[in-house]
Amino acid sequence: METPTRTALVPVAHGSEEIEAVCLIDVLRRAGASVTVASVESELTVTCSRGVRLLADVPIAACSGQVFDLIALPGGMPGAERLRDCAVLIELLRAQRAAGRLYGAICAAPAVALAPHGLLGTRATAHPNFMDRLAPAQALGQRVVVDGGIVTSRGPGTAIEFALTLVELLFGADKRHTVAAPLVID
Repeated sequence: METPTRTALVPVAHGSEEIEAVCLIDVLRRAGASVTVASVESELTVTCSRGVRLLADVPIAACSGQVFDLIALPGGMPGAERLRDCAVLIELLRAQRAAGRLYGAICAAPAVALAPHGLLGTRATAHPNFMDRLAPAQALGQRVVVDGGIVTSRGPGTAIEFALTLVELLFGADKRHTVAAPLVID
């Protein structure tokens, strides 16, 4: 039986964490997701937190009003702030939540981009340097936290685990194992 196509949006900004961004894009594509990389900047090329340049597929404005099965935010600073300040992205995330569709964030992004807009659930995690920005009752020190349709993770070292969790939620456990095996993860 053929796996149904799933769509994912990975927004990027100047200062996004490159390991997280590329890991999300790569692992989701390995699983067969149709991934759109969208720049929240005025140009398609963004310079990440360690100087790596990424070329987005489209400007975020091109995604306005579109429906994605998943929206996944990389962290990094000041990238997470730039994602937080992007009105089109926040509108997409609010629609995602209202429809009960999957979204997630890693590293600084849960605390910096999602929390200020009320887009976290009752349980979340973030990079250790940003845990104090989460409500004490919701802050968990786990590597990946799934809270309904919201998935959060800690940082670059948890990026593959985060991405594989998203694969499992989109496609099922079998697809997660199929993707993880050649990566020598599970």
